[in-house]
Amino acid sequence: MMPDTPQSGRFVSGEHRFAVRVYFEDTDLSGVVYHANYLRYMERARSDMLRVAGIDQRAAHEASEGAYAVRDLRIRYVAPARLDDALLVITTIERIRAASVDIHQRVMRDGLLLADAQVEAAFVAPSGRARRQPAKWLEAFDTVLQKGKPS
Repeated sequence: MMPDTPQSGRFVSGEHRFAVRVYFEDTDLSGVVYHANYLRYMERARSDMLRVAGIDQRAAHEASEGAYAVRDLRIRYVAPARLDDALLVITTIERIRAASVDIHQRVMRDGLLLADAQVEAAFVAPSGRARRQPAKWLEAFDTVLQKGKPS
């Protein structure tokens, strides 16, 4: 018998795919997903993408090495999601720099784009100052990027 474990996303051709269900708590009085909840879906997908790529955020945090912080975020809402919708958050690494990573995220429902975001996540020391990402993390991102490039 398999133990109960949380849902995990997966990489497909360099894209991380993470499924999300819309629950009643996610909606506003009009029955659509409240705008800030798209950010929660995207955050969960980014965290899962890092874990699936082999990046251990928890260990870095516990060792006081640092953590990611969203430095810049641009989001465009295209269409609403509603109660019980099955959504897919697609995350793509676009650019890696020494202390940050640029990420593109799309929230989809049955192939329809609902929200589109550009995220810059900076790696910051416990002091809050930007610092270089661990070398292993840069290698993990590079591996993800290489898998997304056509052969």
